[in-house]
Amino acid sequence: MLVDFKSLPDNSRIWIYQCNRSFSAEELEEVTTGLNTFITQWTAHGSDLKAGFEIKYNRFIIIGLDQAEASASGCSIDASVHYIQSLEKQYNVDLLDKMNVSYKQGEYVAYKDLKDFKKMAKERAVSKNTIVFNNLVATKQDYLENWEVPASESWHARFM
Repeated sequence: MLVDFKSLPDNSRIWIYQCNRSFSAEELEEVTTGLNTFITQWTAHGSDLKAGFEIKYNRFIIIGLDQAEASASGCSIDASVHYIQSLEKQYNVDLLDKMNVSYKQGEYVAYKDLKDFKKMAKERAVSKNTIVFNNLVATKQDYLENWEVPASESWHARFM
């Protein structure tokens, strides 16, 4: 059951998929339509899942699930991952590679592989004050409060 992401409770489970590039306006329209369809049909053991999504900065897909009525099962999580993999193929993008880092450079969102980000930290091209995206957050509340934070407040701090 597709619901407005904003209406999901703060304890909703969150999955964040970061894209290695920004989606174009046309791609965003298609991705949004596809996510609407997928989430409308998303189930766990025959029960509808109350879920919503948002796309931030034209490159992050955030899916939220209210687990009060039905929790995600292994099969339903697999279904969502398969859907994300289909987006990767359709748009020739990386959405599942967790060894990459997105961070802000002014209003621009930059994307680097972890090795390059570590090197940039060592060279002080990024600092503990650099705004990073902590895609490891697990709940909507954590997403709202701790997703977009200075590197010093995230797992990225170990490289500073």
